[in-house]
Amino acid sequence: MSNLADRPNSPRGDRRRRQLVDAGVALLAREGWPGVSTRAVAERAGTNPGLIHYHFGGLAGLHAEVFRQATDLVVGPMVAELLAAPDERAALERMRNLLGEAPADERGARLAAELIVGAVRDPGLGAVLRDELRRARAQIADRLRPLHPDWPPARLTGAATLITAAIDGLLLHYMIDGDLPVADALAAVDDLLEGRA
Repeated sequence: MSNLADRPNSPRGDRRRRQLVDAGVALLAREGWPGVSTRAVAERAGTNPGLIHYHFGGLAGLHAEVFRQATDLVVGPMVAELLAAPDERAALERMRNLLGEAPADERGARLAAELIVGAVRDPGLGAVLRDELRRARAQIADRLRPLHPDWPPARLTGAATLITAAIDGLLLHYMIDGDLPVADALAAVDDLLEGRA
């Protein structure tokens, strides 16, 4: 059974896969990509390094799963908050709260930085991030559709792209400069929503 898709799933195998991915994410947050080695992940998960090849086809497959999980941890909460907001102003308020917590979350900041580094250095990981960001933009566009039923698809896609890029940019800048005037930036967005700009 050389094809990973042909391997039977079992609760024990699923648990082991989760342990390995969780160990990889923990190492990524602590040591960056160089720390996510076959030996280190297996040791942290308390298992045999051969299981990484068995479950993921090797270190590259494990890295892709670690990357997906880390992306979920970093991007997921923001997207979930945006999707749960009843309108744009509520979404803006939720972003204010989440961005206010971002620098305090050192683990999240480290994961976000490692995602960018990994995506730039490894085209396979870059493809994973690209796909996750596309999914996030599609979800945001779908959420905007009932709020703006008169908007054409291109405008929904464009707005979702701007929203996603703005959040990414603010997070990146805030990680670098904890004194970034995030409140002022979000107030400017609020002015745009109100037509005051």
